[in-house]
Amino acid sequence: MKPPVFIGSEIYRHSSYGRWHPLRVPRVSTVMDLSRSMGWLPSDRFISSPCVKPVALTAWHTPEYVAALYAAEAAQKVSDRVKSQHALGTPSNPIFPEMYRRPATAAGGSILAGELLADGGIVYHPAGGTHHGMPDKAGGFCYVNDPVLAILSLQRSGANRIAYIDIDAHHPDGVEVAFAHKTDVLMISVHENGLWPRTGTLGVTGQGSTVNLPVPRGLNDDEMALIRDEVILPRVEMHQPDAIILQCGADGVEEDPLAHLSLSNQAHWSIVKALMGMAPRLLVLGGGGYNPWSVGRLWTGVWAILNGFVVPERLDAKSEAVLRELRFDGNRRGRNPPDHWFTTLADVPRTGLIRSELRGLLQAL
Repeated sequence: MKPPVFIGSEIYRHSSYGRWHPLRVPRVSTVMDLSRSMGWLPSDRFISSPCVKPVALTAWHTPEYVAALYAAEAAQKVSDRVKSQHALGTPSNPIFPEMYRRPATAAGGSILAGELLADGGIVYHPAGGTHHGMPDKAGGFCYVNDPVLAILSLQRSGANRIAYIDIDAHHPDGVEVAFAHKTDVLMISVHENGLWPRTGTLGVTGQGSTVNLPVPRGLNDDEMALIRDEVILPRVEMHQPDAIILQCGADGVEEDPLAHLSLSNQAHWSIVKALMGMAPRLLVLGGGGYNPWSVGRLWTGVWAILNGFVVPERLDAKSEAVLRELRFDGNRRGRNPPDHWFTTLADVPRTGLIRSELRGLLQAL
């Protein structure tokens, strides 16, 4: 099999949603820098993501919305009508200098991934995973829905049956809108109950093609392992996909400031490892995650898992320096970061009791 490839871009290094927005922190650039400092990302395994033209986004988004997004970047402002109709220029989806180019680059990476996987393989695209975007409006920091565009690209490239698994703390409402009634696309979402956008109620719909599992606060590694073994893997195997997409949002780890789950990054890595080999095509996307250290460490570890690299117990000085350069201004977690955020990639597993509440949810599916 061809070795995995990494899709990234320098646009993420200095692009920010604003000084106080949760996406003010570096994420993808940290993963690129850490992977290179570890010797895990030679130039022949890295592909620079294209910034797609507006027409490419209209594969799912409305031409009017795409035009409004493009114009908003150029003008650096929107009218009250555009703000109301398309949710641009809001606190969640602010005006910022790269507000078209950044999501269009993430979308370009996901579209390209579908094309690269025409003959099978593994693609890692940590800038992807913006799963809240709707056809005619932005939502939840997501101006464009690149997972939907990735699925459509895979279909154009010959994948007839696709499994989309989303372990972000937030429900992928945009993806569900796109494929809720498509039996050839299986969507499994494991998300925190009651967290924005407060969709994805417990159940199986769309003739079994949409599986939503809202989990209680404090979800631990053992509970996620049970979900992996009793929900995710059996349903993926039953679907017999030609392609798997894993949205590997990092906001489920305990240190994330926007969610309330208690996972270690090893819970995510175990799901990546378990899904490998279940389909000839595998695309792993990023998603949420708003603590720069936990995101950078988790997503760099994903790249290690995909390649079979051994994660060292302690990082070398060059890699440690990458993590020590990060800042998390305006958040209490950034004031006195624990030393292991600088010196390791792997969290200590966060094991715990499997609560009867969770067992009841699984029985209800």
